[in-house]
Amino acid sequence: MTDVRERAVIERAVGNNPLRRYVPEFVSGSRILGGMLDSQYQENQELTASIDEVLDQFYIETATWGLDRWERMCGIATDPSKPLDQRRSVIKSKLRGIGTVTVDLVKNVAEAFANGQVDVQEDVAKYTITVTFVGKLGIPPNMEDITHALRDIIPAHLGIEYVYKFYPYYELAKSGKKYQDLTSLTYYKLVDKGVQ
Repeated sequence: MTDVRERAVIERAVGNNPLRRYVPEFVSGSRILGGMLDSQYQENQELTASIDEVLDQFYIETATWGLDRWERMCGIATDPSKPLDQRRSVIKSKLRGIGTVTVDLVKNVAEAFANGQVDVQEDVAKYTITVTFVGKLGIPPNMEDITHALRDIIPAHLGIEYVYKFYPYYELAKSGKKYQDLTSLTYYKLVDKGVQ
C-alpha cells in the first residue's frame, strides 16, 4: 500500500515538469531537490520564451517592440500611435521600393500597404500613374502612408491617381437585403465594407 501512495506522491510531484522524469524518484520526490528542479524548469521556460520573443524581432511579420529598429534602418519616422500592421506595411513597402521604378515595383509597394490586390496603369501621354485598389472595398486606412511611399519612389513629374472600389447599390439589390435589414450599418460602413 505504501508503494502505491509513494508513487502517487511522486506522480503529483513530477506534474508537468519533464526535468523530474530524468532523476531518481528520491530526488524528484524530495521537497528541496524537487523545488530546485521546478525553479530550474521555470527559469528555462522563461528563458526560452525570451529567446523566442527576441527572434520574432528579426522578422517584419512578427516584430513588435523591434519595429522601431526596422523603421530606423529604413529611414522611416517612428509613430508608435499607429497600429503594428500599418507600421509593418510601411517597412515592407520601403524595402520593396528599392530599384528602378516600374509598374511592377509601384504595384508591389502599393500591395504591401493595401493588404490586397492592386492594379497599376501608367498613362504616358498624361504623365500619370493610376493605382486601383481591387482587392478590398473602400479606402485603405493608411492611405497617407501609401501616398508617401509611392511619392518616394515615383519620379516627381508623374502624377498619381487613386481609384477605389465601393459597394454599389446594384450589389445590395442583388444580395436580396433591404435597407431595413441594415439598420446596424452606417452609410459609410456599407459603402466601404459591403454587406457581411
